[in-house]
Amino acid sequence: MHPLTRRACHLYRTNTCILRRSINSSSLAPSRFITPSGLRCHATVVSHTVPSLTLPCLEAPDLSHAESLDHVGRVSEQLERSGMLKVSLGFEDDDSNYLKRLLVSLHRHRGHQLPISHSATRGWFWDVRPSETNFQAKNHQARSETMNEFPWHTDCSYEDPPPRFFALQVLQHDRCGGGTLSVMNVDKLSELLSPEARSALLAQEYRITIPPEFIKDPEQKNIIGSVFVTNPNDQSTMIRFREDILTPLTDQASRALLELKEALLKEEVQAHSTVHLRSADLPKGSIILMDNRRWLHARNNIKDPERHLRRVRWDACPFETVSA
Repeated sequence: MHPLTRRACHLYRTNTCILRRSINSSSLAPSRFITPSGLRCHATVVSHTVPSLTLPCLEAPDLSHAESLDHVGRVSEQLERSGMLKVSLGFEDDDSNYLKRLLVSLHRHRGHQLPISHSATRGWFWDVRPSETNFQAKNHQARSETMNEFPWHTDCSYEDPPPRFFALQVLQHDRCGGGTLSVMNVDKLSELLSPEARSALLAQEYRITIPPEFIKDPEQKNIIGSVFVTNPNDQSTMIRFREDILTPLTDQASRALLELKEALLKEEVQAHSTVHLRSADLPKGSIILMDNRRWLHARNNIKDPERHLRRVRWDACPFETVSA
């Protein structure tokens, strides 16, 4: 095995262990408060030495909110501002009608692109739940259909272009304490990298393999692209990343990727840029919406075999650095 490959495998295993320890050992204290704008915020303390990161929360008492211009505007503005938002539904919605209508409203009134299909056989929505036999992509089991943990990643990094946003609706939370969702701020992560690594990660020198369960065109098995791009609006860093399908094509790209993986393990990153959201934070009836390029996410092992989330991804737009 090539030394860089061996090192990468070691980092992959270590990363999942660090994530598990971070979730299990953190003293997380949920709290709620009202912001001046009327958003209810959910704060999860991840460090006693830095200000806590907060998860803004909106209420949707009934289905009509998905088409209310005020509500849709707040969702859009919060996604632009912080890239993360929780919506608490005040009604049963096992068919995800709120999300369907909200995404159409964001398209009509806020310029968001409509959701992308998940695969050649699945449409907008994908059920994230354990299954040993009934797979949504024919003969291929997606890792979202297992009870395994996920290391740090962004959704759909293999798409060209990848979706800007994704949402997860909780249809059944993990009642046994597993399935904690962890999110990491990409801009804070990038600050720990050397200028050389950041520059290399901006280069189109990585092959990204499309997982078999998500292949749409049998003739296309991978794409070539960068890991980082620069946001032209504020010069912040955006990312697409899933380690197990990412192959650097040059020595410079390999060194930069290795530095990125090492940065993911640093305690400073875990303390200053990471929020852990447990089942108590995201119970049944919750929806979390996230900017897929500004936040990495991960989860620990599922413990409840009936845990069930529903995922949708939307607003696919070019993943490239554009001069302002």
